Amino acid sequence: MSLCFIEPQDAIRVIADSVGREARRQIVGEVVGAWVDEIPEADLLSHYAKAVADLDEHDLSLLAAWHASLEVGHAIPSKEFLLNVFPTLGENRREALRIAAGFRGEEAFEAGVGEDEALDAVLPWLSEERCVQLAGECLELYCWDRLGSEN
Repeated sequence: MSLCFIEPQDAIRVIADSVGREARRQIVGEVVGAWVDEIPEADLLSHYAKAVADLDEHDLSLLAAWHASLEVGHAIPSKEFLLNVFPTLGENRREALRIAAGFRGEEAFEAGVGEDEALDAVLPWLSEERCVQLAGECLELYCWDRLGSEN
């Protein structure tokens, strides 16, 4: 029997507050990735549309290049193309959303949105099981950050 004195969501927040910038960004990336994994199939397109809507031309070009690597035809770096081709991506739809959400997250960070706000927006949507898993991953990142890496 294990003892737990803190909820997994709170543990993730505490660890994120206790590590350096690089580890904190990795934690936010893992949390966003977990959120994408838990989005119901029927809601993927609407979340993708929201993520793509705020991307700049550079990010649209990068996302279109990723789409082109899937051989979905001649990829055009436009919101319309990306939204129209999204349903045809099959199992790659979640990865497309992860990439778009990651670009959007980077733009938000550059605009002054903090990691705490990103965690507050995403963590409540995750299942208890997924939060427990993420807390374990965060603990590994905490150790990596505190003990140093091979770099």
